[in-house]
Amino acid sequence: MAAVMQQRELVVTLWRQTWPMAIGVLALLGFQLVDSAFIARLGTAPLAAQSFTFPLSFLIIGIQVGMGIAIAALISRALGADEQARARRLSSLVLVAGGGVIGGLVVALWLLQVPIFQLIGADDNALGYIRSYWGPQLFSAWLGALLYFIYSVFRAHGDTRTPGKIMVLSSLINLVLDPLFIFGVGPWDGWGLPGAAWATVVAFSTGLLITGRQLVHRQWVAKEGGWQESLRSWRPFMGIAAPAMVSQLMPPLAAMLAISTVAGLGDAQVAAWGLASRLETLSLMAILALTMSLPPWLGRCYGAGDWGQIQQVMSLALKVAVIWQLSLGVLLALGAPWLAMVLAGNPEVQGELTLLIRFLLPSYAALGVCMLVVSAGNALGWPLRAMLLSSARLFICYLPCLWLGAQLYGWIGLAAGAAVGNILAGLTAWVLLRRILSRPHRQVGS
Repeated sequence: MAAVMQQRELVVTLWRQTWPMAIGVLALLGFQLVDSAFIARLGTAPLAAQSFTFPLSFLIIGIQVGMGIAIAALISRALGADEQARARRLSSLVLVAGGGVIGGLVVALWLLQVPIFQLIGADDNALGYIRSYWGPQLFSAWLGALLYFIYSVFRAHGDTRTPGKIMVLSSLINLVLDPLFIFGVGPWDGWGLPGAAWATVVAFSTGLLITGRQLVHRQWVAKEGGWQESLRSWRPFMGIAAPAMVSQLMPPLAAMLAISTVAGLGDAQVAAWGLASRLETLSLMAILALTMSLPPWLGRCYGAGDWGQIQQVMSLALKVAVIWQLSLGVLLALGAPWLAMVLAGNPEVQGELTLLIRFLLPSYAALGVCMLVVSAGNALGWPLRAMLLSSARLFICYLPCLWLGAQLYGWIGLAAGAAVGNILAGLTAWVLLRRILSRPHRQVGS
């Protein structure tokens, strides 16, 4: 009876920690998919141009997520040790440092945009669209990174509801502004492709104003002691952040290599791949929410040495992830033609997207397992293993299968190969997690 009650409490806690983030992630990723759906109405060329920017946008997101993992881990450990003042200093430090790092990256990506996009296969026509879009898109990415760092501070304090609410609010603002900024209203013709980015700028700016005020009101930031705290904390921060950032940087690099393969198949394929990428992140909303809500919880268990609860939490999270993701994937695969019709305006793009949905969406159940194991690794003292697992997923499982499938059977081979790569990655992560949790004390720090 006691075991049943404990399991029930874990389920309730997991639900309370995860559902606000799941709703927020659904809203946030939903408006990104809506962006692409509106842009698809401008034509195949603008949609393909936007698709070329995705790998670099993922690069920014990868660095911010890696830093966010370290933020949540260090602050949650400080709170677990009842070091409230240090937690406030860490919050201030990471917001300033994170904003500076992402700002430097944004400037570099602006200056190097032409050679980078040419390298991944963009032609002159695509570059023409990208030039007008890339500036406001980078600005929105910087604002989004700042907002994500604030969300990390909230999550470290156990508050997942506020970030979830702000994600929903910013998504609604973007949803309203998207058609106005892209297509215009009345005599104004709108901005076209750049309008999607400017709508996101307004949405993220609103979120920053609200969360920034809340951060100050709750006294979760400190005005002094930042320099001393940086000298004390940079080593443990980098010990978590560096492997996490490397892990998060692998997907953008893999995305660049993948889209360079897709670019050789035609604009319709590039456009379909871009829509599928947006749909992928949206369909993984529950997994992404778990990767945000689990690390602070696991970090507190790790600090207390409670490996029994860690095993229970991870077992429960993986069961939820597989059941949910597989059910959703099969359902969306069955409705692939209708979903593609809603997302893509061009019939040729619709056909290519339908094929991707049928192959890829069910395989995300295995991908979700891998994502959760990587996220847990960064919270449980084995970031190096998490980094190696992330690298193996992409460069041993995913990309070789994708490339080989494309070489042998073209577009259908590429879709099937990507799905097989996801399944292999999930199996590898599951085996690794079982080995680690069977000998937890031998894995700490590895």
